Amino acid sequence: MWNQIPREKKKELIERIQSYFYDERDEEIGELAAENFLHFVMAEIGTTFYNAGISDAIGMTEQKWLSIEQDLEALKKADPK
Repeated sequence: MWNQIPREKKKELIERIQSYFYDERDEEIGELAAENFLHFVMAEIGTTFYNAGISDAIGMTEQKWLSIEQDLEALKKADPK
């Protein structure tokens, strides 16, 4: 997962972690510490957020499919008698 994040995005995330530690905890952490923290978060809880996103996508897809089925049913023509 770590290798799939563009270099610039990694840099941005590391800077945001450093800012968080400084603003919220009055701690200055270096780039390496922030990168290690990012690795930890991704390894330990990243899967939880990923799976939640997949579940949301499944729910949204099911809603869209139901809507499509309803639209298709509305297009049916009555049998001539």
